[in-house]
Amino acid sequence: MAHNYQRPEIQDIADVTGDSLELAREAARLNVDCIVLCAVRFMAENAAILNPTRTVLLAEGTAGCPMADMITADDLRGWKRRYPRATVVCYVNTSAAVKAESDYCCTSANAVNVVGAVPNDEILFIPDKNLGHYVSTKTRKRIILYPGYCNTHQRLTAKHVVKAKAEHPGAVVLVHPECRAEVIELADAALSTSQMARYVKESRARTFLIGTEEGLVYRLQKDNPGKEFHVISGVLTCPDMKKTTLDKLAGTMELRSNVVKVPEDVRIGAKRALDRMLAIV
Repeated sequence: MAHNYQRPEIQDIADVTGDSLELAREAARLNVDCIVLCAVRFMAENAAILNPTRTVLLAEGTAGCPMADMITADDLRGWKRRYPRATVVCYVNTSAAVKAESDYCCTSANAVNVVGAVPNDEILFIPDKNLGHYVSTKTRKRIILYPGYCNTHQRLTAKHVVKAKAEHPGAVVLVHPECRAEVIELADAALSTSQMARYVKESRARTFLIGTEEGLVYRLQKDNPGKEFHVISGVLTCPDMKKTTLDKLAGTMELRSNVVKVPEDVRIGAKRALDRMLAIV
């Protein structure tokens, strides 16, 4: 299983490619002995949470997520004490331990729907302040933002977008909701990677500016050979997603190394939050 941000050669050999939501849904229904995640640790943990009887391997054991590391279970417990009436919605970019302390999980593809489905008007949204702010523009609920962010998307600024639009006049601008509000305001749409893939396929436009990790452009170009794609800026590269190589993947599979396990007490709590997410359309 490979995330859309992986290297082209990894995407080419994967049985499943997708964004966090697609990979989570697929992991929940798989009937195999071993799942290998070409992604980052929290995604492998998701697969282990949903498949406790199967072996889950992370193709590159050091591939992590700086945003996920910005909040710990202890941090979250402190915030819950500050906002005891709030329902905790955690972005999927979190550790299993943080998910276990949360009420609901969400991805960028379904964050708005998840928050809308929560039977509470006060939401503690963790850890991505940018995605949380985007959700706040789509609901009347009170959204309390934790100050985390994606290092890669945070580097993209309005100046980058303005420059790219000047270089490619008339191009459709698609950005990820992990981007700054100023970037989203300049875009035609803020979408998850799977939503971008669908948008592009259905659009009559021929040229697109893409505001997310550059690995997605390979999938977009492959699926839409008659259309033109440009990454808005060269800053949009995630070092951790690029750690996975064919050699490292082969070594992990041969040795059955980098096994990802989640303690059962943590897994049960995290699975509750994931199951609540997966039950929401």
